[in-house]
Amino acid sequence: MEITQLNPRPEIEQNKRLSKNFTQFERLLNVLETRELPDAVTVYINNEINLINSTTGSEKALAKQVSTSQSGILKQLEKELKLVTKNHYRNLWLPLGMSTFGLPLGVMFGLFLGNMAFLGICLPIGMAIGAAVGTSLDKKAVKNGTQLDMEITH
Repeated sequence: MEITQLNPRPEIEQNKRLSKNFTQFERLLNVLETRELPDAVTVYINNEINLINSTTGSEKALAKQVSTSQSGILKQLEKELKLVTKNHYRNLWLPLGMSTFGLPLGVMFGLFLGNMAFLGICLPIGMAIGAAVGTSLDKKAVKNGTQLDMEITH
């Protein structure tokens, strides 16, 4: 089953942010066309593309629809096929490391030493741990062939 084409929208060229998001969404579709996707996932993607193609009105509504559709497609790909974009796990684990490792370590050192300033010192340590965990998961995704050849920027 083929992925539906996105209707070209030359009128969005003046809005740089919308143009960038629209181009990124097109790039995602191009990457997905190179993969063998199950029919259920392809139907979901085509429904999202049809929502974007049928969006009329303001650029704000179009930008919101493109962003919502892209997020939905990426979540569906991760859930169904375990496909992720480049640096997906690193971006996920960076704040998780800060909150999961850095914050408890900072509180522990702060209470132990009687100075809560250690809370701020341990946050970068947690961030580094999270980045390391995320990077290792990204490398594993590359090794397993479950990483898409693109990075999502917000």
